[in-house]
Amino acid sequence: MSLDLDTVTKLAHLARLDLAAEEREHLVGELSKIMTFIEQLREVDTEGVAPMTSVAHMALPRRPDLVSDGNCRDKVLANAPDAQDGFYLVPKVVE
Repeated sequence: MSLDLDTVTKLAHLARLDLAAEEREHLVGELSKIMTFIEQLREVDTEGVAPMTSVAHMALPRRPDLVSDGNCRDKVLANAPDAQDGFYLVPKVVE
């Protein structure tokens, strides 16, 4: 499929792209190549082929969905510039 300059200009307008004239001329060729490739893909017979999400058939590992505190409060607070009684200390910002 071959696209013309008017079609590319309309597509740019619909996509809210502000393209210079030389950019539009360049995109005419690029988008035409993409459309040609899509036409080639349409010719492939995919009847009876199940959709895939991956080329490897494997189950993803599952873990229990449990809520926890992470049990690492001391490690987290070690990153704080100032902490007291298990909490971050921050300067007062509201008067």
